Amino acid sequence: MRNSGTPLGTLQLKPEHCGNIMQFIDEVSISVSGGRGGDGVVAWRREKYVPKGGPAGGDGGRGGDVILEADPELSTLVDFRFKKHFAAESGKNGGTSNKSGHSAVDLIVRVPVGTLIFVADDEHGESLLGDLSESGKRLRVAKGGRGGLGNQNFATATRQAPHYSERGEPPQTSELRLELKLLADCGLIGLPNAGKSSLLAACTAAKPKIADYPFTTLEPQLGIVRLGPEESFTLVDLPGLIEGAHEGVGLGDRFLRHVERTRVLLHLMDGTHPVERILADKTTIEHELEAWNPELINRPTIPVLTKLDLPEAREHLAELRTLIPGLATISSATGEGVRDLLYAAFRTIHTTPLPRVIAPEPRFHLAPKVAFEITREDGTGTFLVTGDRVERLVSMTDLDNEESVVRFERVIAKLGVEKQLREHGIRTGDTVRIGGYEFTYTESQIS
Repeated sequence: MRNSGTPLGTLQLKPEHCGNIMQFIDEVSISVSGGRGGDGVVAWRREKYVPKGGPAGGDGGRGGDVILEADPELSTLVDFRFKKHFAAESGKNGGTSNKSGHSAVDLIVRVPVGTLIFVADDEHGESLLGDLSESGKRLRVAKGGRGGLGNQNFATATRQAPHYSERGEPPQTSELRLELKLLADCGLIGLPNAGKSSLLAACTAAKPKIADYPFTTLEPQLGIVRLGPEESFTLVDLPGLIEGAHEGVGLGDRFLRHVERTRVLLHLMDGTHPVERILADKTTIEHELEAWNPELINRPTIPVLTKLDLPEAREHLAELRTLIPGLATISSATGEGVRDLLYAAFRTIHTTPLPRVIAPEPRFHLAPKVAFEITREDGTGTFLVTGDRVERLVSMTDLDNEESVVRFERVIAKLGVEKQLREHGIRTGDTVRIGGYEFTYTESQIS
C-alpha cells in the first residue's frame, strides 16, 4: 500500500483549505407522485332573508407538481439513497359560500447539474425525459391532480339543487432513473493503479481506499481542492479505465460519461513501468477517450508521471520528458510536485471555457391518447374498461351518491362505452371493471 508520509505538511496547505471526500453516487432510482386534487363540496347558500339559497359548494384546490431542479451546489446523487419516494402535497377541499380550497405548493427536488432523467417505457424499456444540464433548469416529472368541482358547477335550469360534487383528480405517478453526467473542473484519468486515488487523498485530505490491485475504486470519488480562501476547484477520481472501456469492458462505460463534462484532465501514468509500457498505456487511454467521444482528444490534458519517490520512476525520467511534452512529475506519498501540479491545473481550468454540453434529445414519445379500450377476460363475464379519461372519471365520482353515479353513467354513455360493451357481447348481470371499481351491468346503464 502506498499512502505513507504527510503530504499536507509537505505541501504546506492549511487543513481548513482542504476539502473532504464526498460519497459520489451517479445513478439512482426513485418514485415521484404529484398531489391529489382537493374534493369539491356540497353546500348551500344560507343567508338571512334568503329563504331559498342555491348551491354554494366550492371547488377543491390543485395538487402540487413534483419538479426536478438543477442545483450547482450538489455534485452527487447520494441523498437519494436514503429517500426514494417524493410526493407533493394534495390540494385542500373546497368550502362553503363558493370558497375554493387552497392549491398545494409544488415540490421542488434538487439534483446536481448534469442529471439525466429516464422514465420506464413499455415500448423501449425506458425513455429519456430530459437533461438538466444547466444551473436552475427545471423539469416537471409528476403533475398534480386538478381540484374537484363543487355542486355550484352542476346547477342547471332543470337541476337547480344538485346534491353531488366531484372528487379531486388523482395525480400522476412515475418510476424514474436518475443518471449523473458530472460537471467537474478537473478529472483524474489513467489505467488502474496509476496513482489517482493517492493523488486525490494527498490534495483533499481524504482517505479513499488505496491498494495495489486493479479496480480498487469502483465508483467515482469527488473532492474539493482548496489552494486558498479564493482558490478552489472540484477534482474527481474516475475509476481505472482499461482497453475496450468504451465498449463496456470492465467498468469503463459507466464512468467515461463523466469525462465528457469535465473541463480539464490530469492523465496519470505509473512511473515504475518501463518506458515502452508507459507510452503504450498513454495511447490506450487516449484511444478510449477518442472512441467514446472524438471531442475528448482535444480536451486540455496535463500528462502526469506518478510514484516519483520510487527509484524505478526516476531511472527513465529524462527520456520520458523528451517523449511526452509538458510532462508533470509527482509523488503523492511525499508530496513532491503535487503543489505545482495543482496550481497548473487551477490555471488551466480558469483559462479553459466550459465544455460544450450537448443535451440529448428526449426520447419520450407519448402514445396517441384513446378515450378507452375494452377487453374481455377469457371464459368469464367480466369486461375491463381501461383508459386515462374513464379511469380518472370514476376516481373523481362519489359512488355513494346516487346523483353522482347517474352523472357518471351519462358521461360514459356519451363517450360510447355502453355502445361498445354491447358490441363486445355484454349481458345483464355481467361485471364491468373500471379503474379498480366493479359495476354490474343492466340493460340501459352501469349500476
